[in-house]
Amino acid sequence: MVAWLSWRFFGKLEPATAAVQQGLAQLASVVEENVAGARLVRAFGREKDETRKLSKVTDQIYDDGMEVVWLRTFYVPLFQFLPGIGQLAVLAYGGYLALHHHMTAGDLVRSLQYLNMLVWPVQSLGDMVASGQRAVVSAARVWNVLREEPSIEEAPHAATLAAGGGTIAFEGVDFAYTKGKPVLKNFTLDVAAGASVALVGATGCGKSTVARLLPRFYEADRGRISIDGADIRDLKLRDLRRNIAIVFEDTFLFSDTIRNNIAYGRLDADDAAIERAARLAHAADFIEEMPEGYDTIVGEQGFSLSGGQRQRLAIARAILMEPRVLILDDATSSVDARMEEEIRSALREVMEGRTTIIISHRLSTISLADQVVLVDGGRVAETGTHTQLLRRSARYNEVLGQQLEAVG
Repeated sequence: MVAWLSWRFFGKLEPATAAVQQGLAQLASVVEENVAGARLVRAFGREKDETRKLSKVTDQIYDDGMEVVWLRTFYVPLFQFLPGIGQLAVLAYGGYLALHHHMTAGDLVRSLQYLNMLVWPVQSLGDMVASGQRAVVSAARVWNVLREEPSIEEAPHAATLAAGGGTIAFEGVDFAYTKGKPVLKNFTLDVAAGASVALVGATGCGKSTVARLLPRFYEADRGRISIDGADIRDLKLRDLRRNIAIVFEDTFLFSDTIRNNIAYGRLDADDAAIERAARLAHAADFIEEMPEGYDTIVGEQGFSLSGGQRQRLAIARAILMEPRVLILDDATSSVDARMEEEIRSALREVMEGRTTIIISHRLSTISLADQVVLVDGGRVAETGTHTQLLRRSARYNEVLGQQLEAVG
């Protein structure tokens, strides 16, 4: 009877527990979004809407939780009651047999003792099933993450990147985020060692995709990408990425000290190297004004700092790595004109002799590059200096005009 009840209890509890766990995950997501986007919610006056959304999620969790409670309320007492009935039946029948001399009193006591040894595990079975079911559901959610195969895999006999100046070659590269919607089509580009190239194009033309294919965040569908003659697919991922420093438009900082955030790409760096990188990125002044200087905790994702301050720390982090290839993906988008000029002077020094790919919509940043590449329709449309393209390319002037309007 207890075994049958356990099977029934387990079958009914599984979907109810899974619903509660899913609801808790959704609740955490809603809360996190509202905390992170608190300013946006207030700016659009959506507090009541977000409150209703939260209430809807919590109400569903309550309903699912009450179903679990009801199941436990119904089944768990049965796990307590049925063994007690069994003890009573054994005592009654055993007492009858002992009184009529069909068994001795010692046999009866021994039987009751054996039965008592089984009662506690059986009575605990309800709680064990309930706790076990929750563990099974949680373990299944974790396992779904663990069994995910990485989309980018390292070759079995991957090699380290040999010494070189950072020559980059894209040869007939095709790539699409969604099948049937190509972003890059037969993209071909050569960047000489130590040269700097600015990628310019309309939104969605594939500029940032080029920057993400180089460190193998994504795999090209066709074609070849190489650094210093080595196909990036034949290189160790860690070694490849340690030779490429990227400053993204959306800067991410860890909830750690400023010192550790700058040194993230080179954990063995000493204080002098960290402070030099901060000075080059023009971050030293605001760091030294903070109460604890370089030991100041920046808070979750660095939101205690302004956008420009976060971006300067990201540039300092890239500088400290001393990479072979530097990628600047709208690296000055969050700073004003005066600060951009200061950062440009720092970038000019860092870029000297280092292969650099610049993705920007600002003319002042584009002017840092030795060569400008116009990307249009996922292909290299034209190349030349900024001045040359202004003179001969109507499409280049059109793209710049669109970007200037967007900035304005």
